[in-house]
Amino acid sequence: MKKIRAYLSGHVIFSNDSEAFTLLKASYFGELVEGQKDKIQYSFTEALFLVEKNKMEVLSSNGKVIEKKVLMRKIQTLDKKINIKYPVFRDLREKGYVVKTALKFGAEFRVYDKGQKPGKNHSKWIVFTDHESNKTTWHDFSSKNRVAHSTKKKLLLAIVDEESDVTYYEVDWLKP
Repeated sequence: MKKIRAYLSGHVIFSNDSEAFTLLKASYFGELVEGQKDKIQYSFTEALFLVEKNKMEVLSSNGKVIEKKVLMRKIQTLDKKINIKYPVFRDLREKGYVVKTALKFGAEFRVYDKGQKPGKNHSKWIVFTDHESNKTTWHDFSSKNRVAHSTKKKLLLAIVDEESDVTYYEVDWLKP
């Protein structure tokens, strides 16, 4: 498989390469753009992962390839939490999970158990990411737990340390 050619346009990374459609079908990278069945849009974390794995190159509007370090800097200006979100995305993907955005839930990701398909199955976890040096309040924790419970998912807290290692805490409701 040759590299997917994707384009950075404003706040969006997209492709219409046939390889992009093959990868979407096989590994669930990207999403079809609503109303445009010939275009796939990628989250920043997906694009960074595919660039890192040498499966994608991202081009600027003038058609030049954006190097990985430059792409990361551009994305950092658009997403202030990318340095926390990306290590979590990469770790979960490398462990075989399908990871999709969870913006409508107010979280970073929704994660599908191994072998589960987005659109056909429900995600197992809703993931909130944070850096180990940050503090959270009981109110914030309770809010995250409520979102997970109301969406019938388990809460997965992904804490990233200074070396970009990730520690996970799974939270679930118990009925005594």
